[in-house]
Amino acid sequence: MKSHRILYYLFLAVGLSSLWGCSRNPVTGKNELILMSKEQEIAIGKESHPSIVATMGLYADKNLQSFISEKGKAMAAISHRPDLPYQFFVVDSPVVNAFAVPGGYVYFTRGIMAHFNNEAEFAGVLGHKIGHITARHSARQQTSQLLGQVGLIAGAIAVPELAQTLQQGIGLFLLSYSRAHETESDEIGVGYSSKIGYDAKEMADFFATLKRITDKSGHIIPTFQSTHPDPGNRQKKVNQLAIEYQQKNPGNYEVDRDQYLRRIDGIIYGEDPKQGFVENNMFYHPILKFQFPVPNGWQNENSPIQFQMAPKDGKAVMMFRLAAGNTLEEAAQTTIQAMSLQATESQKTTINGNPAIVVLSQQAQQQGQQQQQSNQEPIQAVSWFIQYGGNIYAIHGLSYRSAFNNYTGTFRAVAEGFRALTDREKLNRQPERIRIKSVQQNGTLQNALQSYGVPSNKMNELAILNGMELKDPVTRGMLIKVLGQ
Repeated sequence: MKSHRILYYLFLAVGLSSLWGCSRNPVTGKNELILMSKEQEIAIGKESHPSIVATMGLYADKNLQSFISEKGKAMAAISHRPDLPYQFFVVDSPVVNAFAVPGGYVYFTRGIMAHFNNEAEFAGVLGHKIGHITARHSARQQTSQLLGQVGLIAGAIAVPELAQTLQQGIGLFLLSYSRAHETESDEIGVGYSSKIGYDAKEMADFFATLKRITDKSGHIIPTFQSTHPDPGNRQKKVNQLAIEYQQKNPGNYEVDRDQYLRRIDGIIYGEDPKQGFVENNMFYHPILKFQFPVPNGWQNENSPIQFQMAPKDGKAVMMFRLAAGNTLEEAAQTTIQAMSLQATESQKTTINGNPAIVVLSQQAQQQGQQQQQSNQEPIQAVSWFIQYGGNIYAIHGLSYRSAFNNYTGTFRAVAEGFRALTDREKLNRQPERIRIKSVQQNGTLQNALQSYGVPSNKMNELAILNGMELKDPVTRGMLIKVLGQ
């Protein structure tokens, strides 16, 4: 009987896949099972863009935005899918990252733009990201995940004791598949950037910068567990691909170092204080003029729409954001409902002279929902809604029910620490910016940085930012990056 059931679910999976059909991949030329149409890809991009902008914000530099649009459209025109409505954006995030969304939407953070040291490095990463779109990696990954889930469901029903093993096996397969996509996009990026005239060996050099950033952060993931191949391995592979391309296609390939450095002169580096910043266990927002404490040892993440923080054990989280509503009562009711919570207690209060409501709530059971399994412990929450400066702010503290009482004191200390920001130094805090300077005399990068007053504790960081080692030679008149206001 069990063997018949296995065969049944196997035929079910094969039957479903046959209904979806195959399409030709524009990059590889191979027929592949793809569940996402071109129109769906474009729709996903259009739907995702407003959320990305709301979460990260666009970086307000028209010249930089114009630059990536110009290069992006030139590359899109020679790509395997020139018919897509490509759009290119610099988003206002200090994180060193670039990403693409199906349908032709490509995003570079100001953090990665600050770390490029020439146009060729940028063009290589641009080609890589466009490669994800033209090779339809999102669509291919979606198809693999769905087929994997069909297989997992079939296997779990047929042989329940193998469900966990199946899940782990499918996860590792998809991880490898994602790395295969990254490798494929590296090769595509070499071709695309070379076709518009740039030296793709510089793309390889940028992977060395990425590896140094990764090593400095301490977030080192073994290659076999990472969705991206190791940057050091990628550097060697991409360099070889670039050499092979140039041997087959001799020509003059541009680097354009000085042009690029002058282009990013003045770009904000690191956190922008006007978006809020943490210092000495306190979060300050100079524009909205408030502050509140950050628990000692808690990790935090700031974005234009939300500030969140959590202890390292991951058993609790606090979120701070604007709340929608004309009154405290309306804001509380709307927010609690939107978070799928059910209020159990509500009380009016004041916090440092500001009208407020504190609401205790718990995870709401959906109508008809069965009792949750023991390993899915319900969430309990406490929320403060504070009226200040013409806005209503929400501070949420959430934890599992069993651990909630362990964190209520911390939640309360944060909320009751909300107050007006009056410190003029914090209110007028300016961001660090990259400043492009000329080397005054021959020597090493370290000599040049010292001549511009770079402190010793910033030396290694500036070396990475310049894509060089401190001992590397520099010559008089050479342009380098330093930091200033």
